[in-house]
Amino acid sequence: MIDEGQAGPEQATAGNGNDSQLARGWRAWLRDTVVSVAVSAFIIIFLYQPVRVEGTSMLPVLEDQDRLFIDKIAYRVGDIHTGDVVVFQYPLDHSKSYIKRVIALPGDDLRIDRGHVIVNGVLLEESYVPKRFSDDRTLPEIVLPPNQYFVMGDHRSISSDSRDFGPVERNLIYGKAVFVYWPMEQVGVVR
Repeated sequence: MIDEGQAGPEQATAGNGNDSQLARGWRAWLRDTVVSVAVSAFIIIFLYQPVRVEGTSMLPVLEDQDRLFIDKIAYRVGDIHTGDVVVFQYPLDHSKSYIKRVIALPGDDLRIDRGHVIVNGVLLEESYVPKRFSDDRTLPEIVLPPNQYFVMGDHRSISSDSRDFGPVERNLIYGKAVFVYWPMEQVGVVR
């Protein structure tokens, strides 16, 4: 018979088992947390990054304060295309990032005639630029140098873009806008 005031061998083992289970639980939680942080860091550094739009130069597609994901690997393995919405370091201050639409590619012949964009002699169809956001600026004909892209905001009348700071070097473009996740009424693929 065991006195209630004394711990027998079974009770001592059971107590050590609980401590051991608790330690295993903490180790598993810590391991899972470290793995989760590592996977998240990998995704953000190499694959997708959340960003916030500041300003209205990409209206109506992107609004001020929209939250979206950019694909950081798209241009490491693929090409930049006309119409892509890209994120890049501002050519005049690399500490700032801009988001604009690619209008012309390296080697393209580009001119803007009273707001009408003409690439390689063909008027660019720009359904993403509502009439109320267009402007009547003119840009003389240029041929884009190798590794340089001409970018413009969809809200042409207020956008600071390649018309102001020139074409963007390929090495400054670091992401493709792919998906708006906030606010809820804006959720969807960036077109």
